[in-house]
Amino acid sequence: YLPNSAHAVEAMLAAASIGAIWSATSPDFGINGVLDRFSQIQPKLIFSVEAVIYNGKRHPHLEKLQSVVKGLPDLKKVVVIPYVSSRESIDISKIPNSVFLEDFLAVGKGDQAPQLEFEQLPFSHPLFIMYSSGTTGAPKCMVHSAGGTLIQHLKEHILHGNMSSNDTIIYYTTTGWMMWNWLVSALAVGASVVLYDGSPLVPSPNVLWDLVDRLGITILGTGAKWLAVLEEKNLKPCETHNLQTLQAILSTGSPLKPQSYEYVYQHIKSNVLLGSISGGTDIVSCFMGHNVTIPVYKGEIQARNLGMAVEAWNEQGKPVWGESGELVCTKPLPCQPTHFWNDENGSKYRKAYFSRFPGVWAHGDYCKINPQTGGIVMLGRSDGTLNPSGVRFGSSEIYNIVEAFEEVSDSLCVPQYNTHGEERVVLFLKMTTNHEFSPDLVKRIRDAIRVALSARHVPGLILETEGIPYTINGKKVEVAVKQIIAGKEVAQRGIFSNPETLDLYRNIPELQNF
Repeated sequence: YLPNSAHAVEAMLAAASIGAIWSATSPDFGINGVLDRFSQIQPKLIFSVEAVIYNGKRHPHLEKLQSVVKGLPDLKKVVVIPYVSSRESIDISKIPNSVFLEDFLAVGKGDQAPQLEFEQLPFSHPLFIMYSSGTTGAPKCMVHSAGGTLIQHLKEHILHGNMSSNDTIIYYTTTGWMMWNWLVSALAVGASVVLYDGSPLVPSPNVLWDLVDRLGITILGTGAKWLAVLEEKNLKPCETHNLQTLQAILSTGSPLKPQSYEYVYQHIKSNVLLGSISGGTDIVSCFMGHNVTIPVYKGEIQARNLGMAVEAWNEQGKPVWGESGELVCTKPLPCQPTHFWNDENGSKYRKAYFSRFPGVWAHGDYCKINPQTGGIVMLGRSDGTLNPSGVRFGSSEIYNIVEAFEEVSDSLCVPQYNTHGEERVVLFLKMTTNHEFSPDLVKRIRDAIRVALSARHVPGLILETEGIPYTINGKKVEVAVKQIIAGKEVAQRGIFSNPETLDLYRNIPELQNF
């Protein structure tokens, strides 16, 4: 239950060295969000901190930690790391079985401590337990092996990214996102890893670019949303920073919009590798991503990754090229989970990945593979796929058009169903500052979608909203809004960075008479 710090890396590597399993959530998760995860695996040992800093403010953590510990009866020890304050000012007396890091480490000193040896274990020995987002129920607990994870990460770092011991990499992530595990594996290449904790926009929106110049960072990774925010703020790092060492910018978390490609090459650096990468917590790695040996095409992920038998399939289970389909992987991969925790007969595992097409991994994403370039366009989650009038398409196809309008800062596209099972598409627009929602804007957006896609892609309803829900990891959550406008409740509010936005979608008058 740690921030992105050296302590987290040390604790993870220490656990791995003795064959223990590491699992993490970040301090921005609420009590329920943490217990939804940790209560399923019942950990024996927790590392945490007394407080964190975000947006320049101190956020106390001990009360949350105390509540989490109460919900975990199997805990043997709680190790508290002074992170913001000095040890003398921290009271941990209300937390059962708690100890400060310094005292915990002192137990391992002296003649009593055994010689440090790394346990030699089977390739598929469990290393990580990762969690699904939990937007539609209790998070799934996915167990990943040490060998499968490491060989996959090394493939991506070395063969796809040409990483070496001369590189310095930073990835803007929390410990609760799989990109943290992916980042830490860069140590196996001998690269230097920069850990950044806090807001990427404070003390200034240039803070990560400042670090690139100060530390000689060669690879910078981020969420696609951050690049969109920089563009919205009209930042031009190429004019304010040197960025001479920067060789690659990696983006994930959500599809990278075509306009973000233009922004990066025009206003950040013209000769950088912009690698949009995509995979998931389910494989703790990527199905497709960056490749230093081939070109970058606007709006496309460069290529399917080595050894990943990725195809787009239509509803009949046939591969399609140049048109949208379900992302599948037709052959086994070393990084798939060995099993789900508490899934004795494997039924949850099979249902999650192999129920759509028997024997073939269906990832739950919708994509299109360009037969000319080999590039991939991600079109959104399958559970957010839109299908009005028999035309199936992904929400990202709409976002790419809508968010090119300067009046629109963000958007959300979801299906709504009536009692006859008919579907219409509802598009919500969040306006940029100093711009107003208007019938003229609605008309121009409808026209743009009709011209770029087709008349059947045009949303049935376009409405204004004041907020779009995102997970703590920066992913837009269509499925939650889809549930709310259908009159259902969203149980897992703790996974959202802005849960208050969910209430904006209740009882909207325009949606009542469909």
